Formats: sequence, C-alpha cells, structure tokens
Amino acid sequence: MTCQWSSRINSQHPPCQVRYPQFMRSSGRMACVSAWLVVLLLLPGCNVLNPLCGSAHPVPVLNSISPTTMVFSQLPPSFVIIAMGSHFVSSSVVTFNGATLATVVTSSSQLRVTISSSMITAPGSFNVVVKTPAGNTGNLGCSSGGASSVQVLTVN
Repeated sequence: MTCQWSSRINSQHPPCQVRYPQFMRSSGRMACVSAWLVVLLLLPGCNVLNPLCGSAHPVPVLNSISPTTMVFSQLPPSFVIIAMGSHFVSSSVVTFNGATLATVVTSSSQLRVTISSSMITAPGSFNVVVKTPAGNTGNLGCSSGGASSVQVLTVN
C-alpha cells in the first residue's frame, strides 16, 4: 500500500491514504506505517492480521455430548461424558452445571470428564459447557478464549 500526499485532507480515503502537505513527506510515511500498526493492534477479532496474537486461544465449539440421556435410578457411582466439537486446546475445561471439572483433552475435537453421581441429586437437566481461558496476549486487540454453547445431559 502506498500513501498519497497532497496539501489537503480528503475524508473519503482510508486512514493510510490521508493526504499530507509536501513538507511532511518523510514524517507522513511514518504516520502511514504508524496508522497501519494501530489498525493491526486495536481491531478486535483480527487475530489473523495481528502478529501479536500468536498466543490467542480460539473460542471452543461444542457440537454434542455422549451420553445425552441417563436414568436416575440406574446412575453408576461415576461415569464419563465425552464432549465433541472443535477448537479445544490443552487449557480447555468442561463445566457441568456450573462446576469446573478436571478435563482430559484427548484431541482438538474431543474432551473427557468424569461425573460423580453425587453431582446429580435428582432427575433434571444438567448444562455442559466447554470453556477456554484467554491466552497471554493482554490487551493487544486479540480476541481469545471464551465459552461454547450449551449441551444438555437429561437425567430422567
């Protein structure tokens, strides 16, 4: 991209194409470079464009869980829920009805958690969510981490 220089400012040009007076040629070029750096660093959600977003984590996507239904009177002392989706990373965790559980990340598309039957005191619906903490990108315009949509374990 090249910056264009003139003695008037035209608001129809993108930030880097604002026209500068002739005597500001060299400082104007620096302003053009600075403008691009500001754009790259401050636009949220532009992780692909921002070179400082290397440690940003994606928002997890939870497509399904297994099992989806259990019978309360037949609950074992503990059982495994497998969460399937995408964008899981080593720091992703499963929350079961709001409680964060020890999570085994088997791949970027599968997580495993063990549920104790003591967490299910009566029949009902129990929310399962995958959460990924933000990376260590700080406030550099990088979106990072988040929570998936909810899947429901139904206990009859």
